[in-house]
Amino acid sequence: MKANDQQILTIFGASGDLTYRKLVPAVYDLYMQNLLPECFAVLGVSRTKFTDEAFREKMANGIREFAKQPTEDEAKIASFLTMLYYEPIDTKSVEDYGRLKERLESIDSACQTGGNYIFYLSTPPSLYTIIPKNLAAHGLNEQSDCWRRLIIEKPFGYDLKSAQELNASLLEDYQEEQIYRIDHYLGKETVQNLLVTRFANLIYEPLWNRNYIERVEITSAESVGVGDRAGYYDDSGAMRDMIQNHLLQLVGMVAMEPPTVIESTAIRNEILKVFQALRPLSKEDIRNNVIRGQYVAAKVRGEQMNGYREENGVKEGSRTPTYVSMKFFIDNWRWGGVPFYIRTGKRLPTRVTEIVIHFKGAPHRLFPDPTGFEFPNRLIIRIQPDEGILLKFGMKVPGMGFKVERVNMDFHYSELSDAYLPSAYERLLLDSMLGDSTLFARGDAVEAAWEFIDPIIEAWDTDDSLPVFGYPAGTWGPEHADDLIEGEGTMWRYPCKNLADDGIYCEL
Repeated sequence: MKANDQQILTIFGASGDLTYRKLVPAVYDLYMQNLLPECFAVLGVSRTKFTDEAFREKMANGIREFAKQPTEDEAKIASFLTMLYYEPIDTKSVEDYGRLKERLESIDSACQTGGNYIFYLSTPPSLYTIIPKNLAAHGLNEQSDCWRRLIIEKPFGYDLKSAQELNASLLEDYQEEQIYRIDHYLGKETVQNLLVTRFANLIYEPLWNRNYIERVEITSAESVGVGDRAGYYDDSGAMRDMIQNHLLQLVGMVAMEPPTVIESTAIRNEILKVFQALRPLSKEDIRNNVIRGQYVAAKVRGEQMNGYREENGVKEGSRTPTYVSMKFFIDNWRWGGVPFYIRTGKRLPTRVTEIVIHFKGAPHRLFPDPTGFEFPNRLIIRIQPDEGILLKFGMKVPGMGFKVERVNMDFHYSELSDAYLPSAYERLLLDSMLGDSTLFARGDAVEAAWEFIDPIIEAWDTDDSLPVFGYPAGTWGPEHADDLIEGEGTMWRYPCKNLADDGIYCEL
């Protein structure tokens, strides 16, 4: 997996928090594993007037605090820092890119990187068209005996129209294979293991369809509030921030057909087909099958938490949802009639992301539970925290009679004491260096996801009768959410327990 092509990683917005906390520490982790090419450099770019030395000093502090690899060896850090450079420019000024080009060529000559450049846009979305255009104006998009790649952070548009405009603008100067739309959820080890779980194990794939699966449930919960992101979040909300990208990408991985090969185009083609098969939600569906909520003030484990409208930067009377749950269907041969349930929210009891496959019960109940309810098999794929996979099934309790108890067969990545789990950015940065776009969103898939989500947002914006339910901070969202789940006695899986002494414990 080592990147062999010599190259320069140029990070726009290099003075920002993402570069400090995630990007440069991830590159350092790759360096410590000898996964970087022999000739490699990082060029930081932003408006802040750093020198090379000042930039290196700041990044050294970020490495010591956030890198996963050991940082006790100061000589190693010092050696890595010699690969870092900095160029202050006005990213909106096309003339300044001439100076940037000269600096790249100077580093290129010194480091012998062959003109191979990655441009990472760790910037506000308002610059997603400006920076690529200015790069193209100076020929920094052109590929002859070299390659040029563009990495763009989410959000990929604010709605379908803006996503289409963004894609059209990028494709004027870049080919689709040059564009890497990064979604850090897809860099998580357990998400990638979905492909192996499904397509390397014959015991699962024959059951992965409408004949054996009752429903699919995906949860992404956060215990934190909006924090210092209220300025961005109040214009976006949970639907744009989480569902349109992260959770729909997980749906695509769960529901896709087997690709012909494990290769970028084949895998992304199958994910696109899932998005194209999403059944459009009617106005009645939006009213009945989509629930939005907003957290209100409450005391959580003895600490008073603000409500969303009390957070700094939130507009007065805001109806921005901090919680969304929804039910929908995928109209294709494999999934016809199987409901998919997804939910996400802030200020929930804990931080957890997981996929739950609920299998149908036995056609004839020989061993009914005394409560009258059946407990069918479930496959739980935990993405964070405590990454792993668990299968729940029934086993006879020792003794007289045939009392059945649910037991677990599980695997935790933490049990692999000799295995290193790379961070999401570590994996995705290396993939971009290798030219592997498998775990990056493609433009047509982004637009297909927006096409599904847009009618919901439009309904919320135009129909004031659609409610925003309040839910106390520290709870699992509006109580109405359980009404989405079909079937008597069925509800969302609640994976966490309240413990008096330890707060919240999240069990796989």
